Amino acid sequence: MLICLNKPYDVLCQFTDGEGRATLADFVPVKGVYPAGRLDRDSEGLVILTDDGRLQARISDPKHKMDKTYFAQVEGLVTPEAVAALSKGVVLKDGPTLPARARAVPPPGWLWPRTPPIRERKTVPDGWIELTLREGRNRQVRRMCAAVGLPCLRLIRWRVGDWTLEGLTPGSWRQA
Repeated sequence: MLICLNKPYDVLCQFTDGEGRATLADFVPVKGVYPAGRLDRDSEGLVILTDDGRLQARISDPKHKMDKTYFAQVEGLVTPEAVAALSKGVVLKDGPTLPARARAVPPPGWLWPRTPPIRERKTVPDGWIELTLREGRNRQVRRMCAAVGLPCLRLIRWRVGDWTLEGLTPGSWRQA
């Protein structure tokens, strides 16, 4: 079984929590499935859930280098230099990243409002970057954007391999 879930902001990417925070169990009533990879509590978007251990490993293990596409709303203007740096790979504290596919994009047309909304600063512009990675380090997209001077305000995972968020509103899921 494979489930595509649009994980909302402020939801833990696990099924239990002793502190009463929102988890995947609040949205997916299916037993025996587990997330293939993680998505931080402050990130939104596609989470793949499966009961197939081999598929889970293929999706989440960095040695398989499965593409994952993100849309990041960043603070500051997205310059060609920042896009070029992301495309070549940047050096983070835990070492250099692999090259990524990066491009400046307009705000996605399918975008839903976030609750709570992101902070808006009248004097600081923001922009959007589409970034496709083949590795999945802890908070990697946020750290890569910060490394090129563009702090991440909002992060949405759109695609994992061949699966996308298309047609899924926050909190909704479908069996794939």
